[in-house]
Amino acid sequence: MSQTLAAPAHSEILIKKSRFIGCVEPMADRAAAQRRVAALRAAHPGAAHVCWALLAGGQSAAVDDGEPGGTAGRPMLDVLRHQDLDGVLATVVRYYGGVKLGAGGLVRAYTDAVAQALLGATKVAIVRQRTLACAVPYALEGLLRRELELAGAEVADVTHADEVVFRFKLPESAADGLVARLGEAAHGRLRWIAEEG
Repeated sequence: MSQTLAAPAHSEILIKKSRFIGCVEPMADRAAAQRRVAALRAAHPGAAHVCWALLAGGQSAAVDDGEPGGTAGRPMLDVLRHQDLDGVLATVVRYYGGVKLGAGGLVRAYTDAVAQALLGATKVAIVRQRTLACAVPYALEGLLRRELELAGAEVADVTHADEVVFRFKLPESAADGLVARLGEAAHGRLRWIAEEG
């Protein structure tokens, strides 16, 4: 099962006078990652490079930011893949210390910066969610609320009109069981509304 991170975690290593500041953090998509990288560039105007790697729902990226090709972004991405992570951005800000590290040295430095940050990170399992919507007569509202609470569903919206319409999400693994229980408990008086998107 894939995991993501609960919160950002950081590292800092010094190799031959070059300073590598690593960070791993939860990240939803490429656009959010690019905003984060732009903020890092603004916060570290004297840095030689801001390299990054992203794994997020198939939106992977590996950016060397001026380092020799394949010596920064790709090794960082490999560390994330090896840890079976998703929805995670790894960044490394490098302040050049005047001593060239060579291709192998750069790969090790960027890999180590990400790996050390991950040592301090709290990983959490990614629980796939399913969104459902249904309508019930007013008399069944209480029953439906109790069942949703027991199933650990998160109610997003409740609309009171001719019927009570509930929109909610819950772990995908619990969805089929809840649908069956509700169908039985409502005795045919529950109407499912097609999922959007």
